[in-house]
Amino acid sequence: MRHRWDNHCICIFFSNISVFKGLVVLLPMLDTRSIHFPTIIYRPMGPSDLEPLVKIHAALFPVRYEREFFLNVVNGRGITSWAAVAVGQPDGQSDELIGFVTTRIVAAKDSEIDNLLRYDISWKDPTLVYILTLGVVEHYRNLGIASSLIREVIKYASSITSCKAVYLHVIAYNNPAIHFYKKMLFKLVRRLQKFYYIDGQHYDSFLFVYYVNGGRSPCSPLQIVAEVAKYFRGVLKSLSSKIWKNAEKKISRRSKCKETSTLLVRNNTRILSSDSALCEAV
Repeated sequence: MRHRWDNHCICIFFSNISVFKGLVVLLPMLDTRSIHFPTIIYRPMGPSDLEPLVKIHAALFPVRYEREFFLNVVNGRGITSWAAVAVGQPDGQSDELIGFVTTRIVAAKDSEIDNLLRYDISWKDPTLVYILTLGVVEHYRNLGIASSLIREVIKYASSITSCKAVYLHVIAYNNPAIHFYKKMLFKLVRRLQKFYYIDGQHYDSFLFVYYVNGGRSPCSPLQIVAEVAKYFRGVLKSLSSKIWKNAEKKISRRSKCKETSTLLVRNNTRILSSDSALCEAV
């Protein structure tokens, strides 16, 4: 029997007959009716999520958050959040909070990635969405829950016209999270030395950015060189085109002058010939 996690359920492959070295062994059939597949929904966080949220944060994160933070999350005070909830639990159990993401909007000029945005003259007071925390209960991982929560954040950020990017920090040793954000097409733009201080020890942080609504990263030195080279190529092409056109005009003028001179010479010859004939006739 093989088990495979797929999306929000377990796909099971089994048989009640196994053949091994010519022996037929009867295996008990698995009653799939005894397996419960929870339905997972996504909704904003609310006051009823307070205690489960505090408990899950304590289990998942090395950083301890003040209770004020959790109160702000569940009451929507300056923080926008989404919850992943398993509903329809067996034996009448209540719905279970199994994942969450918390965010807040910040002004781009007040953020640490202000210099990582290529500003457009048409932008007016650009903003960013900062991901504060993201977590999924361990036995519900690898079901696409974190991906769904991040998509909610990106959709939310994209709906805000002034928002130009979503960004977050990941502690340097959290390789699964680093891989996850790269898979979600976030760009790793910077390593921040000694960003975290946990239990008397410093840890580096990676800064990830996902651009939305026309937001772009500033040019790198190589891109600047490429843009300058492109500019000069355009200038040279324009100059060569003008030089070529001027040369063509000069050639055209010379050709016309030659044709005019030839016609004048021919006309003069005819006149002279006519005069000679007249003289001879006289």
